[in-house]
Amino acid sequence: MNIVQSYTYMHMRNSIIIRMILILALYFGITYFGGHIGRKILYPIRLFVTFLHEFGHAIGAVLTGGWVEEVQINHDGSGWTRTANGNRPITIMGGYLGSAIFGNLLFYIGAKWKSLVNATLLLVVVSMLVTGFYWFNSLFTTSILVGFSLALCFIALKTNIGREVLMFLGLASIMYIIQDFNVGPSSDLAAYADVMVILPANVWMYIWLIIVVFLFFINIRLLLKNDYTYES
Repeated sequence: MNIVQSYTYMHMRNSIIIRMILILALYFGITYFGGHIGRKILYPIRLFVTFLHEFGHAIGAVLTGGWVEEVQINHDGSGWTRTANGNRPITIMGGYLGSAIFGNLLFYIGAKWKSLVNATLLLVVVSMLVTGFYWFNSLFTTSILVGFSLALCFIALKTNIGREVLMFLGLASIMYIIQDFNVGPSSDLAAYADVMVILPANVWMYIWLIIVVFLFFINIRLLLKNDYTYES
């Protein structure tokens, strides 16, 4: 490692750490000290995580030979996905674990690959529009996803904050998923325990949580490793 490489690595690593700390401080500050206003501010994040969750179910079904009939996002932040065929265990756990994978990818790309940020935002837009129209279920679901899509398109095409937005969406989603581990996927856990009868739902709950935390740990390790491929 020469002096230039060492300086570049330290600069980019410190930049990621500082941004991550600021995002976490903002998220947890709003969560625990924002009160009613804070819940309103984080409401879009809640809906975004629900989208990732339901999209994870959908992708799990499609990748295992099934298809998606409809996707619903509710006003209270809950949701459901109706699929047919496909591998049921993968489809079920695709919601919680899939949303964690998506969140980690968004954070990783935002932190490390500046050149891919806008393309990633637009790919999220395409995923939302496919969900809202092709897997249509309700006007609320579609309107929410269209609203998100318009906002992300504007950020990607008209601003320079795409990187920060992607990092915030990814990291906030991961934190929300971890916080919600014993509530959000309760119906999925019950369904998964019915299929995978070797363990009860409360055991699968902690297994899923451990996997999510491990994925986040690996993501941080990859981001901070010394490989000189960061884009400033």
